[in-house]
Amino acid sequence: MTLWTAAQAATATGGRAVGDWSCDGVSIDTRTIEAGDLFVALKDVRDGHDFVAQALEKGAGAALVSRVPDGVAKNAPLLIVEDVLQALERLGQAARARTQARVVAVTGSVGKTSTKEMLLAMLGDQGRTHASVASYNNHWGVPLTLARMPADTEFAVIEIGMNHPGEIAPLARMAQADVAMVTTVAAAHLEAFENLAGIAVEKASIFEGVKPGGWAVLNADIEHAAILMAKAVDCRLRDLEFGVHGHHFKLLDVQVQADTTVVQASHEGAPILFKIASPGRHFAMNGLGALAVCHALGVDMALAAQSLGRWQPYRGRGVREVIVLDPVDTHMTLALIDDSYNANPTSMAAALAVLAGAEVTHDIGRVSKGRRIAILGDMKELGTGAEALHAGLAGLETTRALDVVHCVGPLMRALYDVLPDHQRGAWTETAAELLPDLRGLLDSGDVVLVKGSLSTRLGTIVDAIRKMGHPVETP
Repeated sequence: MTLWTAAQAATATGGRAVGDWSCDGVSIDTRTIEAGDLFVALKDVRDGHDFVAQALEKGAGAALVSRVPDGVAKNAPLLIVEDVLQALERLGQAARARTQARVVAVTGSVGKTSTKEMLLAMLGDQGRTHASVASYNNHWGVPLTLARMPADTEFAVIEIGMNHPGEIAPLARMAQADVAMVTTVAAAHLEAFENLAGIAVEKASIFEGVKPGGWAVLNADIEHAAILMAKAVDCRLRDLEFGVHGHHFKLLDVQVQADTTVVQASHEGAPILFKIASPGRHFAMNGLGALAVCHALGVDMALAAQSLGRWQPYRGRGVREVIVLDPVDTHMTLALIDDSYNANPTSMAAALAVLAGAEVTHDIGRVSKGRRIAILGDMKELGTGAEALHAGLAGLETTRALDVVHCVGPLMRALYDVLPDHQRGAWTETAAELLPDLRGLLDSGDVVLVKGSLSTRLGTIVDAIRKMGHPVETP
């Protein structure tokens, strides 16, 4: 289906189209571009204009550029604009304006990507649903997501992130959401904010982009919930609060089992029971918030709860895998929890709670006792108190329940130094330095959590663990 014609794209951006072309997708990366995509030559680490010729060779339908790049014919299918990023923004705004879709905007210090994926699963069973890819939630990710939205979309879920003040509101206005949700406010990107209240103010600014009469869905359990509530009132939105202290969607009980989370809640007194096919109290909270969003949209709540029950996290976001270490004796396994994409103190505490509650298997490896093992990398962008926040993880009850903690990164040295001897594993400055010893540190029967900020490259450790055997689906 055609997403953009040359004439439509030129009108939306105010640019000049070369040729009479059409595109059925939008891409910013020649590594993943598909035939028929509109290639957007953004300037980031590299100038996208350097890759236009390659994009066209790979079958791109056209390229969005501010000049004709070297090696590209003057009659090549192009859309020439003054500023590529501004043109992408206008393309996204035009895509939003032409659709009748009901749009959800999601932000939060923790859980926004998982919640976005939950909503994609829940709404996808009730209509044509479009959502952000991966964590495309920044100044180019939001307009790119909008520009990719087909005109016949019925529901859209737009993830909005930030790492500095003033970033969320313009992106929220671009999305023009019917419902906006804040999953939580936590110590993330603290180096750019004076305190947690400042982060709450920034997160609350997502409500500035909600259409008049829309909904604000917010976590009532967080320290600065009042800031979110006041902003919703200022924006004249209807609010839905979720959580243990939620007036509308109240969390009553969470039972975390080996591979399932069972949740009891209520909506204004009416009972709600739902399951999530992955362990974690934080998933229960996100799921309850997602159900509140579905209520605001007026969709079938019973069907939404069923769809939520089939959702599972994906790689880097808490997905659990079983790694078979012996191809002959398939009982020789370890469990891997891959949470390597991001980390801050709140998400780290949630992941450690999952590991502390995990079931190990004894008497199947060279070490007779199955162990709960954490491989933890630096939590970045925490500001001047970063070392104290890392060291503070040792005091968590869930950390004390673990058998071994391995630490990666300069900041994680602070945790390593205060761990008791019986828990202290290895410390390395980089993930690469841990790799040669990895096989000797793990054994059959263990449950292993890998978590840290993306820049610590703990994904290489996850990949190495996977290569130790053959991943199979959990039963």
